[in-house]
Amino acid sequence: MAWTNEAIVSQSAAVMSTYGRWPVAMVRGQGSWLWDADGRAYLDFAAGIAVTILGHSHPEVAEAIAEQARTLIHCSNLFHIPQQVELARWLADHSALDQVFFCNSGAEANEAAIKLARRWAYASGREERREIVALEHSFHGRTLGALTATGQKKYQEGFGPLVPGIRHVAAGDIRLLEEALDGGVCAVMLELVQGEAGVIPLSPAYVQQVRRVCDERGILLIVDEVQTGMGRTGTLFAYEQYGIEPDMMTLAKGLANGVPVGAMLAKRKVAEAFGPGTHGSTFGGNPLAMRAALATVSVLERERLWERAAERGAYLRRRLERALGDHPRVREIRGLGLMLGVVLDGPAAPVAEACLHEGLLVTVAGGNTIRLLPPLIVSEEEVDTGVSRLAAALGRAYPA
Repeated sequence: MAWTNEAIVSQSAAVMSTYGRWPVAMVRGQGSWLWDADGRAYLDFAAGIAVTILGHSHPEVAEAIAEQARTLIHCSNLFHIPQQVELARWLADHSALDQVFFCNSGAEANEAAIKLARRWAYASGREERREIVALEHSFHGRTLGALTATGQKKYQEGFGPLVPGIRHVAAGDIRLLEEALDGGVCAVMLELVQGEAGVIPLSPAYVQQVRRVCDERGILLIVDEVQTGMGRTGTLFAYEQYGIEPDMMTLAKGLANGVPVGAMLAKRKVAEAFGPGTHGSTFGGNPLAMRAALATVSVLERERLWERAAERGAYLRRRLERALGDHPRVREIRGLGLMLGVVLDGPAAPVAEACLHEGLLVTVAGGNTIRLLPPLIVSEEEVDTGVSRLAAALGRAYPA
């Protein structure tokens, strides 16, 4: 059967409707481009929502996956897995953290972080410290614990009762956080750039205050870098731009360029609270996923793509400001590196739909923000093309 967009959409009734999907089916990718079942090309400024940092079908990652699939795809974590050991060592060597737990997604990584924080308090003789404080407008995932940590009611509606012991404060006011950090709190959890809320970076001064208060009160700081990690913001990890070190950090999205991998990293003193049997993941850290991740970080490091993200991100911001800065519907352009948001004074969905018609893929964040997440390998020519198509889409959706 010859697949077309229309044919695929018409036969999708067996797939649960958990996404508002466009009537398009992607079947092939190369670099910064995707092709649908009808053969139309799209410039991908979504990157699978910050996942394909090396672009689509990167040859080194593809070859690593194929070779590993011919050798060993899966074995139990009851055995040592060489590729897992190698990737854990790479992550520890390139970060301020010491040990790694591997899973399959960002939500699972955040679940692991919540569990470890509570287990650390228990193992430290502070069993009364069970609570996590997170920030309003945050997003930490769809599983029940990560969903509870997410500070947006729209994602939680209809899924109660939520997990007890997680509460939220507004970002930016250290006094509100200090008031929330009573004797029952074991950890603070935050994103350095609130992606789903509309690409909102926290201020370095605030984050440094959070780190100071956590140190003073013996509370752990968990940094969710599921979206910001792996070079996306212009440094390998976003925390490097904030002048702090977290006690725990979570990663996923860009770690294996599209193969499902999540990771929760911790300082050794914290990680020691996890012993045999305290946590696990059947598929986490399997040889296939680890080999894909090793190939990804090898390219990332060799080409120092976080530096390219910083340079291309600055170029993209300049081009956006030049092309869109005077548009009456554009309120702000914000973000870090190649994680940028074009903030509008109205809904962003019509612009995203117009982008699709222009052959540009973007996502909506926070309702009124077009989120741009190109692959880190994006060229200046592709940036120019993307900005041109976005400008055309904005004009189509909201004529000046």
